[in-house]
Formats: sequence, C-alpha cells, structure tokens
Amino acid sequence: MTTLQDVFPKIVEWRRHLHMHPELSFEEVATPEYIAEKLEALGLEVTTHVGGRGVVAKLQGKHNGPTIAFRADFDALPIEEENDTEYVSKNPGVMHACGHDGHTAALLGAATILTESKDQLSGTIVFIFQHAEELPPGGAKEMIADGCLDDVDYIFGAHVQSGLELGKVNVRQGPSMAAVDRFKIRIQGKGGHGAMPHTTVDSIVAGSKLVLDLQQIVARRVDPMDNAVVTVGVFEAGKAFNVIADSSTIQGTVRTFKPETRKQIEEDIRGIARGLEASNHVTCDIDYLNGYPALVNHAEETALVGSLIQETFGEDAWIQGEPVLGGEDFAYYLEEKPGCFFHVGSQTEEEWTSFPHHHPRFDFDERALLNIGELFLKIAHHYLVAK
Repeated sequence: MTTLQDVFPKIVEWRRHLHMHPELSFEEVATPEYIAEKLEALGLEVTTHVGGRGVVAKLQGKHNGPTIAFRADFDALPIEEENDTEYVSKNPGVMHACGHDGHTAALLGAATILTESKDQLSGTIVFIFQHAEELPPGGAKEMIADGCLDDVDYIFGAHVQSGLELGKVNVRQGPSMAAVDRFKIRIQGKGGHGAMPHTTVDSIVAGSKLVLDLQQIVARRVDPMDNAVVTVGVFEAGKAFNVIADSSTIQGTVRTFKPETRKQIEEDIRGIARGLEASNHVTCDIDYLNGYPALVNHAEETALVGSLIQETFGEDAWIQGEPVLGGEDFAYYLEEKPGCFFHVGSQTEEEWTSFPHHHPRFDFDERALLNIGELFLKIAHHYLVAK
C-alpha cells in the first residue's frame, strides 16, 4: 500500500512547480488549472471557479458517514525573491513567501493516499483549494457563499510555521489569530507657500496629530487585559520642501480578538477623525475595511488534533502557544463549521529555514509537508474509518 513517504517526491515536485510559478491574490489562473489537473488525474469529482478562482474536489467513501473538509491556500505575495535555489520564482516581483505552495502540495499528497484507500472510508472528504488568502476580502468568504461547505460536518486547515521547530505543531483552543481591519484616511487641508503658513491649512501637521492621537486608543481606551493593535503603516504627503501640502493620507491596520473591541476601535478612529476636523479645520475622508474575523478554534476538534499530534510525533510535539495578532481567512470557515487550524513547524538549524514569513528569503524544510499530510490522514482516519 502506498504511503505518504512514497508520495513525498511528488509532493516536493508539486511544491517546487508552484513556487516557480507564483500568482498574486485574485489573479490566479495557471495555479488552479494545475491543481485541478492533479485532482482529476486521481479520479476525483472536481469543481473549478468556486467563489471565483477556487478549486474543490470530493472523495466519496464506500460507505455512508460524516463529511470532513481540508483546506489549503495557493496565492503568492508581491515580493521579489532573493533566494538562489533551483526552484526560485520565475515571475518577477511575485513570490511564495508564506508557504502556500507547500500547503497545496501537502493536501494533494494527502488526497493521493486517501483516494487509494477510499474503499475503507465511511463518509466523504472535501478538498478545498482556496485562492486569495493574502488579500482581504479574501477567497474563503466567496467560496463558502458558492457552497464549498455544503453538507460539511468538520473542517481543518494547516500552515507551515518558520519560527517553530520541525516536528512540533502549534494549536490552541479558542481565539488563536486576530481579526484584521484596514483603514485609510485622507486629510484635506489647503495648500500654499511654505513661507506663509497663515494662509494655509497644513495637512501634514493635521496628519501628524492624527497619527499620535490614534496611539491613545490601545493605551487608554482598550482594557489592558485585552489584546489589540492600531498601527499606521503609511503616511503620504507633500512633494516639495517649500510647499505646504494640500492633502495627506495615512493608512494602517487594526488587530483585535473580541468583536466588541473591534467595534469600539473603529468608532474611536472615526471619532478622533471628526475631532481633528473641528480642531484643525480640515476634512477627513475615511475608508474603513472590516477584514477577516478572529480565528477561533473549536474545543473538541482542537483536543482531537492535539492528541493526534502527540500520538504521531511524541508527547512534547503539541505546542499550545499564545494567540498571535496575524490574521487568516480560515476564520470564516470556523464561523460556519466546527474544526481547527494548526501551525506545523518547519525550522531546522539551517539558516535558510529561519527567515520569517513574507521575507524575500523565506523558505522551509519540505519535511514539514509530510507532517501536514500525516495529520490530515490521521484526522480522516479518525472520522471515516471504523474503529
């Protein structure tokens, strides 16, 4: 009987092909075609263009039973790769710098093994290959609206983690990753000569005050026992040293876990902007995007995955780390169905495995993909194979 180790060379081949041909969020064309081709070769029922660019495949076991889903993402990032591997990106300015190529290859590997053993399965497996995880509003929401979770009872997903040792898996019950919101505020003043500020309304001064005032939200408005971040990442204004800028723009992100904190911070940002209008004689145009919700792992499914981690990789392999303020649109699936999302360690003593996600030199030990695949197989066995 074929094992995941037997399929590993193919998993590596698939991952490296995807790494060499990355595509940005909502621009994926060749990637979903490649995935669908591999799934169809397994004889699975495959649906393309799910929610736009997603791919869904179904495996029906020999007997009736529950339906479980596994999800992998496949979009890349607008980053110029700086690695010199044989599988370096061939698309200038685009790179798989977060491991999505590996997630897809690992799930294809698991699908290969599960397809061979379908006569032993009592139930159905749905393989969800999702586009556009990196860019809100993301691909998950539209795939769900298009029916990818119809009749699904449980869902699971995995992510490689460069900061975690190979062989370890991080998963915790409850809020694990933050809600991700984005704001853009354009401050309109009145431009003029730098030597005559009294005839102008200085948008840079107003914008600077706004940036400072926003820092008070977490420091003075959010419960210190709660977790939240308000970060301004962009401040654009002016083109000449002797000209007072007519307008300025700031952009930033808000990260929270609690829905009530999320709502409060948005209200505070809007209130501070209104106050700035009154005190600085400017106008503020606010574009506020509520992105992904907080990712909340379900208790029973997290306990199951934790026990399978220990059973497969050892008692000390299950890491129950603290919540992180990074975001992930797998959260939408968990709002609909019970399940959990886990992070699989990919770092070794080799320096090239230690670069963080979204770094131009990001890479990972591909043995982590075996660990993802192994956990997917163990989860499927738990639900669909008679004890």
